[in-house]
Amino acid sequence: MNAAVDTIDGLCSRLTRYLEDDEIRQVRRAYLYSEQAHDGQKRRSGDPYIIHPLQVAEILADMRMDHQSLMAAMLHDVIEDTGIVKDALQSQFGDAVADLVDGVSKLTHISFETRAEAQAENFQKMTLAMARDIRVIIVKLADRLHNMRTIGSLNPEKRRRIARETLDIYSPIANRLGMYELRSELHELAYRAMYPMRIARIERAVNKASGNRKQIVGEILESLEGALSETGMKVRVEGREKAANSIYRKMRDQRKSFSDIMDVYAFRIITDSIDDCYRTLGVVHNLYKPKPGRFKDYIAIPKANGYQSLHTTLFGMHGVPIEIQIRTSEMDALASGGIAAHWLYKAGSDDTAAVQRTNRWVKGLLEIQQRAGSSLEFIENVKIDLFPDDVYIFTPKGRIMELPTGATAVDFAYAVHTDVGNACVACRIDKALAPLSTVLQSGQTVEIVTSKTAKPNLSWLSFVVTGKARSAIRHFLKNQQRSESVLLGQRLLTRALANLGGSLEQLDNSACDALVAETELTEFDDILEDIGLGNRVAYSVARRLLPDADATPALLSQSDEARPLAIKGSEGLLTSYAKCCRPIPGDPIVGHISKGRGMVIHHETCNNVTDIRDNPEKCVFLTWDEDLTGEFYTALKILVGSETGIIANIASAVAEADGSIDRIHRDERDAKTSVILLDVGVRDRQHLAGVVRTIRRIKSVMKISRVRA
Repeated sequence: MNAAVDTIDGLCSRLTRYLEDDEIRQVRRAYLYSEQAHDGQKRRSGDPYIIHPLQVAEILADMRMDHQSLMAAMLHDVIEDTGIVKDALQSQFGDAVADLVDGVSKLTHISFETRAEAQAENFQKMTLAMARDIRVIIVKLADRLHNMRTIGSLNPEKRRRIARETLDIYSPIANRLGMYELRSELHELAYRAMYPMRIARIERAVNKASGNRKQIVGEILESLEGALSETGMKVRVEGREKAANSIYRKMRDQRKSFSDIMDVYAFRIITDSIDDCYRTLGVVHNLYKPKPGRFKDYIAIPKANGYQSLHTTLFGMHGVPIEIQIRTSEMDALASGGIAAHWLYKAGSDDTAAVQRTNRWVKGLLEIQQRAGSSLEFIENVKIDLFPDDVYIFTPKGRIMELPTGATAVDFAYAVHTDVGNACVACRIDKALAPLSTVLQSGQTVEIVTSKTAKPNLSWLSFVVTGKARSAIRHFLKNQQRSESVLLGQRLLTRALANLGGSLEQLDNSACDALVAETELTEFDDILEDIGLGNRVAYSVARRLLPDADATPALLSQSDEARPLAIKGSEGLLTSYAKCCRPIPGDPIVGHISKGRGMVIHHETCNNVTDIRDNPEKCVFLTWDEDLTGEFYTALKILVGSETGIIANIASAVAEADGSIDRIHRDERDAKTSVILLDVGVRDRQHLAGVVRTIRRIKSVMKISRVRA
């Protein structure tokens, strides 16, 4: 890293190495504009504010970024801190620079309830800007790096908050873009801000141990250089020092002692070509024995951020472990600079593998953003995707898909396409059928089986790990919930109107529009949705729509037109079955409208609905549809004598009667009797009666009864 510049002349002198004179003049002009805009402003350290944008530009200059990025760095706080609007920047410096500055700027004109919400909204805004121009995030990372370098002037609480945000968001983004050098410095500065005493202690220990390590490092270095020189290849061997924060993280995450971490010696070998990388690998494996299972080929299969290298672990002299990275000089530059290095080497071309990967990632962020219900949900899903430790999965056609460790077949399906994820019903892993929740391993070939009638399941959220899958499932369920709640609301309102002698078809449009305007909603479906969710009472809405109707609660249940709602048994998200009484088809039932949950179905005699049973605003009389499908669970209480194998006998009896068992629990009362609680799945009351009869035939069964509240 070059010495920091503190004047525009010093920066411009440095820029002559790779920029044209006209481009340098534009950078200088942006500096002078920023200097005037920030005149009189100072940082917490007491320095003139202009020092900050100048040094942000210097960080970008070290990356050899283009002149527009440098101009944006000079101006990046102008909109946010000086009141100058985007249009003014457009007229002075053009659309590209103005868009970059706007993308980096925070949302200052909106007030947020919490700091977390503000952070989420600002990140969402930046993501949209990234989709248009990836340079937005590079400028933002440089801004964050300089802020972290000067964080010492802030109070401890603010230091820790900014450091935590850096570790949670900005450092992982830098890693995702392959900007290893910047990410490492962000990591180091953040850990120093959060754990100053721990880092200082580790550094003292490292300094103390370094004297003992020098001899071993020298011997290993000499042996590697000697073996490689005999091949005639042009290579460079470097010893790698471990940063204090890296040592701390490994000690914490891997639960290893300081001595265990320091016992590993790390080297990097830089070659001229890919062919030389593999030849070098053969030389070092011949020199020292490789450790089984510790070789990784990131050249053939690069990481998601474009990183390429060969990694191997060897048993060195005296049995010490040696970690070696082998890569070309271009791979080394790209490993340090990531997407920024591609900007330099390929002039921002979109046809490089790293740029394509970055574009795919940003496109994925946009998909997550479009489906997220809020900015907080968006940032939660993004954070999941920012910590990938990748596994590599093959499609049946041989295409390689990169997924984070712990990814399941459902994650894979959504990675292929959102429509594939929404329609998946099963999967084949290496041609063998497997559950959708199966955690995938590198090298597996996965085929997704889809169905036109399939739809995402709420339970998938308990095992998917990618942000894309999580946001797509939530988005689908949210839309499904709306359509179901509108339908349920329509059914409830139809019944309430029938009780008042009216119907939906006969309603005057003006009455509906007036009610929509009064409730400050967008459309009548919003009112129906509220009814379905239990947020509005159908009877009250019906009275508002038909104010002249004459009906009393006493008459409601007697109305010939107001027949009970038919329940099909598979109503979706907005209908659930009460766990207190476990109703099954054939039972007399009522529906309790629960706010935010929709309709909860109870047995008519359930103690929990006794007080509200005749209240039309809280309860709806229901009946079972004639064409029922599905399995319904209810609870049985069985008193049995002590007998070996009684649970197995009961399970066999249930299976014989074509029932199923969800849960079984045994509670011993005394030496002679036990109580078994059984959750059994049946089609209806008639089927349940058959299951009970079959269980009663067991000799040790003394009493059996259904459990209801």
